[in-house]
Amino acid sequence: MGAPTVVMEGVVFGESPRWHDGRLWFSDWGANQVIAVNADGSHEVVASVPSFPMCIDFLPDGRLLVVDSAQRRLLRREPDGSLVPHADLAKVSDKPWNDIVVDAHGNAYVNCIGFDFPGGDFAPGLVVCVTPEGDVRQVADELAFPNGMAITADGATLIVAESYANRLTAYDIAANGALGDPRVWAETSGDHPDGICVDAEGAVWYADVAHQHCVRVREGGEVLDTLTSDRGAFACALSRGDDPHLYVVGQNYGGPEQAQPSGQVVAFPAPAPGAGRP
Repeated sequence: MGAPTVVMEGVVFGESPRWHDGRLWFSDWGANQVIAVNADGSHEVVASVPSFPMCIDFLPDGRLLVVDSAQRRLLRREPDGSLVPHADLAKVSDKPWNDIVVDAHGNAYVNCIGFDFPGGDFAPGLVVCVTPEGDVRQVADELAFPNGMAITADGATLIVAESYANRLTAYDIAANGALGDPRVWAETSGDHPDGICVDAEGAVWYADVAHQHCVRVREGGEVLDTLTSDRGAFACALSRGDDPHLYVVGQNYGGPEQAQPSGQVVAFPAPAPGAGRP
């Protein structure tokens, strides 16, 4: 599939990449910044939120949503650049809130890992649906460390990476935003899937930190491609258009303190462009 291109270095803790409006956006959790990267490699900080985690996605009208896990809330970035409260998540759980994906109707699915990480005793996580008006309701539970999430191109299925269960789990999405019963979309063969994205051929890419790779799988678990990294791969996103690339955010994790930030954003040529959401 070709060698990767380094898009950006000096990232403290990169996560939650999203392809939006022709460029890559991602969160640097370590620097508490949301960053947009231009085609020429330049970048800009578009928001600062003192939170870890702080995943992102976009409403259909283009406004940015940020998971402010530290304050147990969802923030919305207005056209003037201001950040305003979008939804209160604290009434559902005071545990860390993690990933987010927004559907075509503006419903935001946000997951909570369910326990204090690292160091806390394991407890199952959950998913809530946040309406465009900011109403919050729980729509799934009993997830073993819910992590990356994506919605298929037809808008009919939510896929959640269960990192502690070594699998991708799928839910049918009802017209009112509710989720059906869970089913296994793919087992991940000992990998702990983190961030995920869907491509135009219906396959899912997932990132794995410990094994330092991204894997492309078909529903049912058939492995189609594997891309290796020299550091932990935390999440991935696909560009759109005729020259698709898989953007991977990663860094060293769990080792000794680095003299300099070890995070990078790299781009691999991909067999198919992104589809669905994010």
